[in-house]
Amino acid sequence: MIGGIGAQEIILILLVVLLLFGAKKLPEVAQGLGKGIREFKKAMKETTDELNQAADEKKKKPEENQKKDT
Repeated sequence: MIGGIGAQEIILILLVVLLLFGAKKLPEVAQGLGKGIREFKKAMKETTDELNQAADEKKKKPEENQKKDT
C-alpha cells in the first residue's frame, strides 16, 4: 500500500506500545485516548456549528436590508 499503513506496521506499533506502557497501563492509556478523541470531535462539531451559524446570519443580513429598502 503506497502511503498507507499496512497490517505489519500496525502490529509493530501495537507491540511497541505494549512494551512501553505494559499490559496493566494499556487500558488506562486507551481510555484516555478515547476521551481525548471524543473531546476533539465535540470541539470540532461546535466550531463547525458556530461557523455555519455565522455564515447563515451573514446571508440573512443582505436579505433583510433589501426588504427594508423596498
